[in-house]
Amino acid sequence: MFVISNLFSALATILHIVLNGYMWIIVARAILSWVNPDPYNPIVRFLYSITEPVLLTIRRRLPVNFGGIDFSPMIVLLAIVFLDNFVVGTLAQLAVRLGI
Repeated sequence: MFVISNLFSALATILHIVLNGYMWIIVARAILSWVNPDPYNPIVRFLYSITEPVLLTIRRRLPVNFGGIDFSPMIVLLAIVFLDNFVVGTLAQLAVRLGI
C-alpha cells in the first residue's frame, strides 16, 4: 500500500505546483492588462495564449464584466484556490491514510 500512498502524495505535490504556477500566470496576465504591452512581445503572446482559453470560457458562461472591469481572472483565481485546497488536500490526506 505504500506505493499507492507515495503515488497519491506525488500527484498532490505536482498538482499543487501546477496550480500555483498557473495562478501566478493569471496574476501576471491581470497586471499586464493594466498597461499597454507590446502584443508582439513573445512573453506577452505566451501569457495571452496560455490564459485566454480559460478566461474566455469564464467570460462566455458568466457576465463578469461590470463597468469595464473584467472579473474573470478573479473567478479563475478563486477556482484555483478551491482546487488547491480541495483536490490537493484530499489527495494528501488519502496518501497519509493509505500509508498507515
